[in-house]
Amino acid sequence: MHLVDDDPQLALAHGRAAKNRAGRIGVVRETLGVLAYRAGEWSEALSELRAARRISGGPGLLAMMADCERGLERPQRAIELARGDESRMLDADELIELRIVEAGARVDMGQLDAALVTLQDAGVDADARGESAARLDYAYAEVLLASDRRDEAAEWFRHALSADPEDVTGAAPRLAELED
Repeated sequence: MHLVDDDPQLALAHGRAAKNRAGRIGVVRETLGVLAYRAGEWSEALSELRAARRISGGPGLLAMMADCERGLERPQRAIELARGDESRMLDADELIELRIVEAGARVDMGQLDAALVTLQDAGVDADARGESAARLDYAYAEVLLASDRRDEAAEWFRHALSADPEDVTGAAPRLAELED
């Protein structure tokens, strides 16, 4: 068990205390950003993640930052961040995560077809395996479901489950809901 799972607010308080003692260290700011994100404190999370990137450099944390923009009800900013030049520097798994967030922002804006295309462009593949593939399949299924394409959604929840037999995504209960 981790404190962030059991008591996210207490974990966040510890992160803030660490920042007060070592606020110029990138990993401290990144940790506080992640803790704020996990606690649903979108504005603080975004601020801390930006600070961590300024201190440490590199393109990381884009998906989490874009998701913070969504949490702040700014889906267009999330899309702009996802489509920015820095996204080209991400590794494959980070890029998949960013595209999932971008698709979610498009759903927030009612752009379901664009969300599906975003996930297709990210490489949704029924035969792919691993956690990133499972997350991509799951996101694709959710957008299909939001588009009232239940049968296709069920098929993609099955793909997510076969890509990730440990069901980290939670595809099994979603599939069970559709099959009832």
